[in-house]
Amino acid sequence: MTIQIGDHIPEVTLQRIREGVETLDTNALFDGRNIVLFAVPGAFTPTCSEKHLPGFVQHFDEFRSQGVEVACMSVNDPFVMQAWGQSQHVPEGLMMLADGNGDFARALGLELDASAYGMGRRARRFSLYAEDGVVKLLNVEAPGEFRVSSAEHMLSQLKQDL
Repeated sequence: MTIQIGDHIPEVTLQRIREGVETLDTNALFDGRNIVLFAVPGAFTPTCSEKHLPGFVQHFDEFRSQGVEVACMSVNDPFVMQAWGQSQHVPEGLMMLADGNGDFARALGLELDASAYGMGRRARRFSLYAEDGVVKLLNVEAPGEFRVSSAEHMLSQLKQDL
């Protein structure tokens, strides 16, 4: 079942690289924080690299000025996420999270079967805003689209809600 507004973020582990590979529990990551999480089907893929991540990089300071942290997630390993972040000049503080086995995407009910394209199971393109681990805003893209999960759309929603 797909996560809904008002639901608590499911407990799963993710990874990222800082001083080495770090395992993060989603409860520890989301509890007590205001976070925008956006997910992409794959690091280094065209829409993800040309539009989705760059929008959040461009507007990162606007999110931070509203007291909102930003995290990018993909079903890739933490080394790929680190390299992608470096290639995209991701600012320090924008978390690049790896959902290597797709456990988090599956727990959210936002898994995508991209096997027909040789990409296996991935995360659907989406964005969400959570306060203290509870989903307050959720934007899930229709297949092949990029509109509602953009940084600009999320900022406009936050300006209405905050």
